[in-house]
Amino acid sequence: MDLREYLEKTEGRGILATADSEGKVDLAVYAKPHFMDDGTLAFIMADRLTHRNLQSNDHAAFMFMEAGAGYKGVRLFLSKVGEEQDSERLYAMRSKRYPSYKEEGKPRFLVFFKVDKELALVGAERTKDTL
Repeated sequence: MDLREYLEKTEGRGILATADSEGKVDLAVYAKPHFMDDGTLAFIMADRLTHRNLQSNDHAAFMFMEAGAGYKGVRLFLSKVGEEQDSERLYAMRSKRYPSYKEEGKPRFLVFFKVDKELALVGAERTKDTL
Protein backbone atom coordinates (compact mmCIF):
# COMPACT_ATOMS: atom_id res chain seq x y z
CA MET A 1 0.00 0.00 0.00
CA ASP A 2 1.44 3.41 -0.87
CA LEU A 3 1.66 6.29 1.63
CA ARG A 4 -1.36 8.16 0.31
CA GLU A 5 -3.62 5.11 0.46
CA TYR A 6 -2.29 4.18 3.90
CA LEU A 7 -2.93 7.58 5.45
CA GLU A 8 -6.33 8.01 3.80
CA LYS A 9 -7.58 4.60 4.99
CA THR A 10 -5.96 4.31 8.42
CA GLU A 11 -7.35 5.82 11.60
CA GLY A 12 -4.85 7.44 13.92
CA ARG A 13 -3.27 10.62 15.18
CA GLY A 14 -0.59 12.91 13.76
CA ILE A 15 2.09 15.09 15.32
CA LEU A 16 4.04 17.71 13.35
CA ALA A 17 7.44 18.75 14.70
CA THR A 18 9.27 21.93 13.69
CA ALA A 19 12.18 23.94 15.06
CA ASP A 20 13.11 27.58 14.82
CA SER A 21 16.42 28.90 13.45
CA GLU A 22 18.06 28.33 16.85
CA GLY A 23 16.92 24.72 17.03
CA LYS A 24 14.15 25.20 19.62
CA VAL A 25 11.69 22.41 18.89
CA ASP A 26 7.89 22.53 18.88
CA LEU A 27 5.36 19.69 18.54
CA ALA A 28 1.73 20.09 17.55
CA VAL A 29 -1.18 17.75 16.90
CA TYR A 30 -2.05 17.90 13.19
CA ALA A 31 -4.55 16.23 10.91
CA LYS A 32 -3.27 13.94 8.18
CA PRO A 33 -1.70 15.82 5.26
CA HIS A 34 -3.40 16.56 1.97
CA PHE A 35 -1.79 14.86 -1.04
CA MET A 36 -1.14 17.11 -4.02
CA ASP A 37 -1.02 16.03 -7.68
CA ASP A 38 2.68 16.94 -7.92
CA GLY A 39 3.61 14.47 -5.15
CA THR A 40 3.97 17.03 -2.37
CA LEU A 41 2.07 16.96 0.91
CA ALA A 42 0.25 19.97 2.33
CA PHE A 43 -0.89 20.97 5.80
CA ILE A 44 -3.33 23.76 6.63
CA MET A 45 -1.89 25.95 9.37
CA ALA A 46 -2.89 28.92 11.47
CA ASP A 47 -0.32 31.65 12.10
CA ARG A 48 1.06 30.02 15.24
CA LEU A 49 4.41 28.66 16.39
CA THR A 50 4.56 25.79 13.88
CA HIS A 51 4.05 28.15 10.94
CA ARG A 52 6.42 30.76 12.37
CA ASN A 53 9.15 28.13 12.83
CA LEU A 54 8.86 27.20 9.15
CA GLN A 55 9.67 30.79 8.16
CA SER A 56 13.25 30.39 9.45
CA ASN A 57 13.75 26.60 9.23
CA ASP A 58 12.09 24.73 6.37
CA HIS A 59 12.53 21.25 7.87
CA ALA A 60 9.80 19.37 9.72
CA ALA A 61 8.83 15.85 10.75
CA PHE A 62 5.37 14.29 10.81
CA MET A 63 4.62 11.25 12.95
CA PHE A 64 1.44 9.25 12.42
CA MET A 65 0.41 6.62 14.99
CA GLU A 66 -2.31 4.15 14.14
CA ALA A 67 -5.25 3.94 16.51
CA GLY A 68 -5.30 0.86 18.73
CA ALA A 69 -2.75 -1.15 20.63
CA GLY A 70 0.89 -1.32 19.67
CA TYR A 71 3.22 1.01 17.82
CA LYS A 72 2.28 1.04 14.15
CA GLY A 73 2.60 4.04 11.94
CA VAL A 74 5.00 6.13 9.94
CA ARG A 75 7.50 8.98 10.38
CA LEU A 76 7.97 11.45 7.53
CA PHE A 77 10.94 13.81 7.31
CA LEU A 78 9.89 16.85 5.31
CA SER A 79 11.24 19.97 3.61
CA LYS A 80 9.01 22.96 2.96
CA VAL A 81 8.77 23.84 -0.74
CA GLY A 82 6.14 26.59 -0.68
CA GLU A 83 3.02 28.04 0.84
CA GLU A 84 -0.16 29.95 0.04
CA GLN A 85 -2.14 32.26 2.30
CA ASP A 86 -5.94 32.24 2.36
CA SER A 87 -6.15 30.73 -1.13
CA GLU A 88 -9.28 29.30 -2.72
CA ARG A 89 -7.53 25.93 -2.89
CA LEU A 90 -6.89 26.01 0.88
CA TYR A 91 -10.53 26.71 1.72
CA ALA A 92 -11.78 24.14 -0.81
CA MET A 93 -9.59 21.46 0.84
CA ARG A 94 -10.65 22.52 4.29
CA SER A 95 -14.37 22.51 3.55
CA LYS A 96 -14.10 19.10 1.89
CA ARG A 97 -12.49 17.52 4.96
CA TYR A 98 -14.32 19.61 7.61
CA PRO A 99 -17.60 20.80 6.04
CA SER A 100 -19.11 22.17 9.26
CA TYR A 101 -16.01 24.11 10.36
CA LYS A 102 -16.63 27.83 10.85
CA GLU A 103 -13.95 30.37 9.96
CA GLU A 104 -12.44 32.52 12.68
CA GLY A 105 -11.40 35.37 10.36
CA LYS A 106 -7.70 34.74 10.99
CA PRO A 107 -5.12 34.04 8.28
CA ARG A 108 -4.60 30.43 7.20
CA PHE A 109 -1.69 28.95 5.28
CA LEU A 110 -1.47 25.96 2.99
CA VAL A 111 2.12 24.79 3.44
CA PHE A 112 3.65 22.35 0.94
CA PHE A 113 6.37 19.80 1.70
CA LYS A 114 8.40 17.22 -0.16
CA VAL A 115 9.06 13.96 1.65
CA ASP A 116 12.82 13.56 2.18
CA LYS A 117 12.66 10.29 4.08
CA GLU A 118 10.01 7.86 5.25
CA LEU A 119 10.50 5.51 8.21
CA ALA A 120 8.30 3.07 10.07
CA LEU A 121 7.10 4.37 13.43
CA VAL A 122 9.53 2.03 15.15
CA GLY A 123 12.67 0.67 13.53
CA ALA A 124 13.98 0.64 10.00
CA GLU A 125 12.89 2.32 6.81
CA ARG A 126 9.34 1.63 5.79
CA THR A 127 8.61 -0.75 2.97
CA LYS A 128 5.27 -1.52 1.39
CA ASP A 129 5.17 -4.65 3.56
CA THR A 130 5.36 -2.67 6.83
CA LEU A 131 2.03 -0.90 6.30
